Amino acid sequence: SRDKHGYCDGVSRRSFLQVGAMSMGGLTLAGLLRAEAQAGIGSSHKAIINIHLGGGPSHQDMFDLKPNAPVEYRGEFNPIKTNVSGMQICELMPKLAQMADKYAVIRSLVGSSAGHSNYQTHSGFNQRDLENVGGRPAMGSVIGYLQGPTPSGAPPFISSNGGEPGFLGPAYKPYKPDGDGRKNLALQRDMTEDHLSDRTSLLGSLDKIRRDMDRTGSMEAMDSFTQKAQEVVVSGTLADALDVRKEDQKVQDRYGGRDGQNFLLARRMIEAGVRVVTFNWGGWDTHSNNFTKLRDQLPKLDIAMSALIEDLEQRGMLNDVSIVMWGEFGRTPRVNSNGGGRDHWPKLAMAFLAGGGMKTGQAIGQSTKYAEEALERPVHFQEVHATLLHNMGINPHTQQIHDPAGRPQYLLEHRDPINELI
Repeated sequence: SRDKHGYCDGVSRRSFLQVGAMSMGGLTLAGLLRAEAQAGIGSSHKAIINIHLGGGPSHQDMFDLKPNAPVEYRGEFNPIKTNVSGMQICELMPKLAQMADKYAVIRSLVGSSAGHSNYQTHSGFNQRDLENVGGRPAMGSVIGYLQGPTPSGAPPFISSNGGEPGFLGPAYKPYKPDGDGRKNLALQRDMTEDHLSDRTSLLGSLDKIRRDMDRTGSMEAMDSFTQKAQEVVVSGTLADALDVRKEDQKVQDRYGGRDGQNFLLARRMIEAGVRVVTFNWGGWDTHSNNFTKLRDQLPKLDIAMSALIEDLEQRGMLNDVSIVMWGEFGRTPRVNSNGGGRDHWPKLAMAFLAGGGMKTGQAIGQSTKYAEEALERPVHFQEVHATLLHNMGINPHTQQIHDPAGRPQYLLEHRDPINELI
């Protein structure tokens, strides 16, 4: 998915529930709730916020600085101490430096697919994996399939940066909180709550013959899911969550205003009952002006991420909500001659993890002298996914789902969670 910064390489809604249904690839919310209920609804509200730094963030300019390297490698920034002994990060993130005990950084992330895509941070796989049966599903789709929505009725997976359901099918596409999506959360001008209720009852009446013939109880279940979808619209809970103007102005300012809006939205959506929220933030394809761009972006990221962690902790949510921030790959150890940029570097990347009951306050892995590759404790992208699934109560060693051919598929190939974190 491409954001406003760009990279270097460049079923109809006309159903009776159009008045308030959330369209998910042609499915109404009621249809989505029915599809997801087959796996049951989880009792606790564990959740994930998955932040993709699109374009490939410069690992050695953020969390793995090399101050003793020659200038053409170390770049223009200096490391600063954090509140964790022996752990240093970039000087442009002073707020995060003072709360390093609340997160962990991985300095030895390997296994990048090397392309400009968030497919791997969504699923852990290369885009071609299981392509013949629809592809690997995004983590949010998997969690929606296995755990369904929370009692609030909110969609389990909301994403503003894609996230394909793969072989799970369109029932597990994420809800996209764009303009059309938000319109679907509100009643049309000529529609009242009573009118919507009447239409729901009419649908039930039209289905009476099929219901009388149904011995499985599925029609009865359909009624309850339709009713739940109506309740989500009428209650306005999700619509309110997507409107940051309802948040206290002081809180909005703490997140950095418009620059941190997606971080604040993520917290609000999790509170509304969403299980997985994903979004892209910033433009990190810094082939030129790497340091100029990072001087602009890193302070904003510092403000927004530190506010999110503080906010979740103050609300008693941090132990239940896992935060992951990463990109598709790292950047070249040596600064190029193209205006002080760094190019693509799939041999090594970084990941930032917080919350979720994890053992934070540590840097995992070590890179080589100039941050070219992993020297100690290489961590695969899929091990991060395994850790996040573990935090959600899903065992990647045993959990399988069936593809359209009826074959059981493990969720990951690298199924060990990161032992240092759990």
